[in-house]
Amino acid sequence: MTAAPNAGNSPLEALPRAFGPPPAQARFRVLSADFRVEERIDIPEHPTGAHWWLQLTKTGLNTRDAVRALADLGSARARQIGYAGLKDRNAVTTQWFSLPIEHLDPESVADRMPEGLELHRWVRARHAIRRGGLRANAFTLVLRGVNGDRGAIDERIAAMASGVPNYFGEQRFGIGGANLDRARALFAGTLGKTPRFERGLYLSAARSWLFNRVLAERVNEGNWRSLLEGEAVVLDGSRSWFSLNDPPETLASRLAEFDIHPSGPLHGAGEPAVCGACAALEARVLAQEPVLAEGLVALGMRAERRALRLVPRELSHAWDGEALELRFALPSGTFATSVLRELAVLEDASRADS
Repeated sequence: MTAAPNAGNSPLEALPRAFGPPPAQARFRVLSADFRVEERIDIPEHPTGAHWWLQLTKTGLNTRDAVRALADLGSARARQIGYAGLKDRNAVTTQWFSLPIEHLDPESVADRMPEGLELHRWVRARHAIRRGGLRANAFTLVLRGVNGDRGAIDERIAAMASGVPNYFGEQRFGIGGANLDRARALFAGTLGKTPRFERGLYLSAARSWLFNRVLAERVNEGNWRSLLEGEAVVLDGSRSWFSLNDPPETLASRLAEFDIHPSGPLHGAGEPAVCGACAALEARVLAQEPVLAEGLVALGMRAERRALRLVPRELSHAWDGEALELRFALPSGTFATSVLRELAVLEDASRADS
């Protein structure tokens, strides 16, 4: 079973991979353009809408940097600027932002964007962007200096098309798992006064780690993409889940077609969604992290479910010498690094440079 992370190490290092050791080694994020993300989002466009929706491309800037820039360009406060999710700094990301129309004239600021920001498009919409409101993120990733048998790499990519373990990525836990340490201190009452945003990060890290541990156990047992007795399933591309009342074999075709996925716990208060063998497995794993499990319940986090399987849609790849370009789309709230870890042992050049 996966142990809790040690300080200074990534919480993901010890998590089991679904397909065995990666067939490649490579450098990652050598250039910002090696990690490209474009949001796919439904826009409630309306000619008299009260909000601007702005499509920006950011290079070397994170989401909060863009929010601050928009606030400086107009009269909106940062809290009035909406976005669907956070994006990394070490990337080229195309993302949507919203703000009330009275606070900014997009046409007048399009040529005054600060370095690293480019405004592509703006539309009027009925409401602000809601957090988590994405349909998907489309990725174009380049791995450089790829070392490994090319045939084995191609075979691994083909295998990944049927899904990979839907681990929460390293970003969720902070450098060396620091957010987990702070979550434990929060639950122990030793953290001191904590701003609301940071508190949310620590609670999220605790839930994410418990989910990863349950998923790791199911990867070890070889049942992470099959249905256990008492399972609850998640509908593909949504956060909707339901318990199985019919025998698992009746849902085999939906499982094979990626319409539903086995699920794991986003732990919190509430009636358990699973029973039988599935509930027993989860209880066994959660019992190994009592501080996190009990702390989340005590602070009133509501229990939810998350898919154990992540299917990279539109997966394709192309070679250019020792560089490998990967393209795929993932639903919101999932991590491209969870796809990449099945393929290669990666050296993150952006981290080495910093």
